[in-house]
Amino acid sequence: MTESTTQAALGRQLMARLDEAALHSRPGPGVTRLFCSDEHRGVLELIADWMRQAGLTPELDASGNLVGRNARAMAGEKTLIMGSHQDTVVEGGKYDGMLGIALPLQALQALEIDGTELPYGVEVVAFGDEEGTRFQSTLIGSRALAGSFDRASLDACDADGVTLGDALEAFGGSPADIPQLARKPESVIGFVEVHIEQGPVLEQRDQAVGVVTALTGIERHRLNVIGKAGHAGTTPMKGRRDALVGAAEMVVEADKILNATENFVGVVGKLEVRPNAVNVIPAEVTFTLELRSPSAEVREKGRKEILETCQRLAQARGLELLIEPTYQAEAVACAEWLIEALENACQACHEPAERLFSGAGHDGLAMNDLTDIGMLFVRCKDGLSHHPNEAISVEDAERATRVLMRFLTDLRQHRKPAARLEA
Repeated sequence: MTESTTQAALGRQLMARLDEAALHSRPGPGVTRLFCSDEHRGVLELIADWMRQAGLTPELDASGNLVGRNARAMAGEKTLIMGSHQDTVVEGGKYDGMLGIALPLQALQALEIDGTELPYGVEVVAFGDEEGTRFQSTLIGSRALAGSFDRASLDACDADGVTLGDALEAFGGSPADIPQLARKPESVIGFVEVHIEQGPVLEQRDQAVGVVTALTGIERHRLNVIGKAGHAGTTPMKGRRDALVGAAEMVVEADKILNATENFVGVVGKLEVRPNAVNVIPAEVTFTLELRSPSAEVREKGRKEILETCQRLAQARGLELLIEPTYQAEAVACAEWLIEALENACQACHEPAERLFSGAGHDGLAMNDLTDIGMLFVRCKDGLSHHPNEAISVEDAERATRVLMRFLTDLRQHRKPAARLEA
């Protein structure tokens, strides 16, 4: 069998696995697989089989992660952690998250078949919840490993009133034991995640892979615009306190500010109107505002401008505006030594791989509290993600698998700086 044939086989097998994982979904377009759901349970059985084929021993941990360890990791040797999340947004794609589970397992299995034994421990983690779709919570599994899990998140409820703690207990997890999952920093080499880019840069560069320099900072706010209801036919237009008109102005102005600011993106993704009747002036509107930037300074300045503009617009229309911060995660930088190690692997595989930052948040935001992080991006068609049409090519699947295999075999040549351990 020639090298090119072997690589093609790896790419095809990886894509077949991703197709199979996508079957574990609620009915409907794309993939919908929520934390602690039947679909979650089903896909873990599949992933556990992949882990065993890669020479790893799978185990469901207390926080709902499926963790596969090689013999060295189980013996307590210093360990490289890889992985990503199994959960999706509603009607999402096949590759967001799942690629970062399937590809490392494919690479490890290929190395084992070749007789290559890695001289360090390896864990691959299928994190339970990163998207926060069911409980509006994020990074539960990765925060557990990093030792930054907030027990208050166990009280979060889904749309049916089920708490995260109860759902996790029913799933086979153990909320009371989550604090014991925290890894010791000195036992970990680093954390590396493979992920689709979820953007157009690699496609514009005509490159299969890219090396990530930083994960963006994210913050979310809930804005409550309060006006006054009235009969839509008898209340004069002048002087109306229409909460929806005011909210609409705020959304448009926020969009203008975002468009005018470099390295700053955001969205109003959810909007609720009360009483939401065809012939009643809206009395109250609640909408979400999410802001992202790899620069804390840019994000803070942009947030200040947007929220001050919203306050001014509310005052001009006689509306009350309540603003509640609901989530914040600061940007984190990838470790230079891991960036260089991934770049070297790309070069050895004749893959151009320029550096770029991630506009999305990932489990690395939490894992950075524990250890150095690195990330390899894989090109996705049209930069599309969180959508049923999310796609990568067989060829790029081959090339990314080959790069990760080279990274793993060469990792012994790279040393984690001691400064990280002393911090």
